Amino acid sequence: MSERRAAPEFPVDLAWVNTREPQYLGDARGRVVLIHFWSYDSVYCVNQLPTLRQLENKYHDGLSVFGIHVPKYPAQRDSAAVLKAVNRHHVRHPVANDADWAVWQAHGVDAWPTLLLVDCEGALVGRYAGEGWHAEVDTAIGALLDDAAARDLRQFDPAPVAFRPEPRQPLRFPAHVLATADRLYVSDSAQNRILECGHDGRILRQFGSGNPGHWDGRLAEAGFRQPQSMALLGETLYLADTGNHCVRRIRLASGEVGTVLGNGAVGRQRPQAGSRLGAIGISAPSGLAAAGERLYVALAGQHQIWRLDPGRDRVDLLAGCGLAGGGDGPAFDASFAQPSALALLPGRLLVADAAGNAIRQVRLADGAVATVAGGGSYRWGCSDGRGDEARLAHPLGIASDAHGNVYVADTLNDRICLLDVATGVLGTLQLEYRFREPHGLSAAAGALWVADRNAHEIVRVDIASGACRRVAIGG
Repeated sequence: MSERRAAPEFPVDLAWVNTREPQYLGDARGRVVLIHFWSYDSVYCVNQLPTLRQLENKYHDGLSVFGIHVPKYPAQRDSAAVLKAVNRHHVRHPVANDADWAVWQAHGVDAWPTLLLVDCEGALVGRYAGEGWHAEVDTAIGALLDDAAARDLRQFDPAPVAFRPEPRQPLRFPAHVLATADRLYVSDSAQNRILECGHDGRILRQFGSGNPGHWDGRLAEAGFRQPQSMALLGETLYLADTGNHCVRRIRLASGEVGTVLGNGAVGRQRPQAGSRLGAIGISAPSGLAAAGERLYVALAGQHQIWRLDPGRDRVDLLAGCGLAGGGDGPAFDASFAQPSALALLPGRLLVADAAGNAIRQVRLADGAVATVAGGGSYRWGCSDGRGDEARLAHPLGIASDAHGNVYVADTLNDRICLLDVATGVLGTLQLEYRFREPHGLSAAAGALWVADRNAHEIVRVDIASGACRRVAIGG
């Protein structure tokens, strides 16, 4: 840039959530700075975090990163909720809660995510909105640091780590629970593992080493990264390995783990005839459902529902044009907004459309899409009602039981809802339990099982009485 302007300083009263000391750009003189504007509900923002971590590691002796969390939903104005998200995603740079959008407005930001690049003299030299900027930003950081060193301006001290950890508990931000007649399978997401448990919480087996990574193997020899939804087909457990942008498979008889779909890196390819499933790049598979020989996959990062036939190594697009939206209609014209969980009813697939704040349905015969309740990326709220009168806030879980009852985890409203699909009437379940961002749901053995992610626990809700109790995983 021929003309550079100074980046606005952070306000003195900005609420930093994972460091007790206020942070200022002026204190980072001599270092290149990345300011990351994000919101933890956005799949694009979450996809960006590993790339930021790579840059922090590569340029540990010259780069400072500051996260500015700007809320979309009212619940995200709470700094405690932002700290939970920071810990859930293992963020170790300072993050502030810009609850009133003051820093966002001062910097003229208008999209999540946005990166601002600041040189070692405090001048704003780059602005990058969305994903796909890694190579360009990497090159720019290297050039700025080399220039600073040549002019004897560079500071080589490592940036301090910002860290306010969660209390130690057996689970860490569980995203999903899958219940059978006598088993619980738990996605212990922030510990990168799947646990097989009894209904009493006793751990029987662990799949995944606990270290983040993408490798196949047996039992704890395998590697996952932020696993989420699960589904059973016969004796095979499938899981959405969301952080690896893959669908994985666990053969329960042997404990062998393999990769079914995805190449381990974020991508937005479409299924093509003859494509090798392990070579397709997909983005953030988050929801799974299984029936017969078919596995249905909700791809939150590319706003589509895919249909997978694992026995024949075939995959096709069931619904979704690939653009974020809430449009109903024919399969390939309709749009979703971060579809994140799936449940099957006869002849149709129900979708928790998280960023669309809605429950949608897909007709299996032809992929036609219709909205059942809620709806609208900026039409959130917390109210019961029929159809588009109901209001949800980023629903991340959905499940159906043997009687056709449908349950919804209204995540950013901290509630569980009951949905009458025939009428579109959504109502809050009156439960004497305080949930904290409930995520995945499963219905089996007369109970609704809830992965209550921010409380690090699994909750059993007796369907007949509504009684709730915490399942002592590992106890």
